[in-house]
Amino acid sequence: MSVENWTIHTGVAVSIPREDIDTDQILPKQFMKLIDKKGFGKHLFYDWRYLDLEGKIPNPDFILNQEGFTNASVLIAGKNFGCGSSREHAPWALSDFGFRAILAPSFADIFSINSAKNGIALVRLKEEEIHFLGEWVSKNSGSQIRINLETSEVQAGEQTFHFHLDSASVNRIRNGWDDIDITLKHSKEIFEFEQIRKNEKSFLEVYW
Repeated sequence: MSVENWTIHTGVAVSIPREDIDTDQILPKQFMKLIDKKGFGKHLFYDWRYLDLEGKIPNPDFILNQEGFTNASVLIAGKNFGCGSSREHAPWALSDFGFRAILAPSFADIFSINSAKNGIALVRLKEEEIHFLGEWVSKNSGSQIRINLETSEVQAGEQTFHFHLDSASVNRIRNGWDDIDITLKHSKEIFEFEQIRKNEKSFLEVYW
């Protein structure tokens, strides 16, 4: 299991009501030097979270630095979240910070592919539903939202919203599978193929 798996998540919600939040805003390019998935959370939304280049002076106006939201794990955002370059480091930063679900009207395609294998559920809701949730969170600082992958429901207070998430993404998140985990599920078939290939065509054979 490569990432934290979950089926039902209840966590503090935070709203960043901006459209077209791209991957360079999620994780600026200067922090893409590491290859391990851990350690990126401190750089999440770096240009918005800090007033200085060294990341030592938190921006008090940015929501993740405000009381009640520093441990948020459910993000509410505007449409086309995750647009821009295809860097998988962006979901790494979101996951490492602690986000398990992002609620928005729409998401960029490649970002959608990268998110599920990092344990992040992308929940598409109608724009009016996102607006309601953003207002609800603003009025109820520190309140929690519940996401259930089994019933495809989002619950905030007395309100419940329904969503659709493809079965492949649900299976990845519920089991904590990334691409390597899914490949290893076929390790027996891979081994058998390697043995047949080795017997049929030796790698030491010289081809002219």
